[in-house]
Amino acid sequence: MNFWIESLLAFLILAGAGFTLLGSIGLARLPDFFMRLHGPTKTTTLGVGSMVIASAIYFSVSDPGISLHEIAATLFLFITAPVSAHLLAKAALHIAQKPASEEDRPD
Repeated sequence: MNFWIESLLAFLILAGAGFTLLGSIGLARLPDFFMRLHGPTKTTTLGVGSMVIASAIYFSVSDPGISLHEIAATLFLFITAPVSAHLLAKAALHIAQKPASEEDRPD
């Protein structure tokens, strides 16, 4: 395989792993539901999306033809993650979930 393609794949996988790690840390460390919802939905969408794009590039280069399975999974991820986060936030507002007070937030 070409050096530049391998470099691109390595960058996408490392960037995806970094974004996913940041989303996981945000889920564990942030104090209330709304903040915990924001961290993973944004960063893990980018993280998993970039790893799936790297997979699509790899299989498109190594096998003849374009790998459409990974592209379909990426589109499904980019559509469903924001919609599910929006519905979770609306449900939390509906049950009157309160944000964390200033005393509960870490410094």
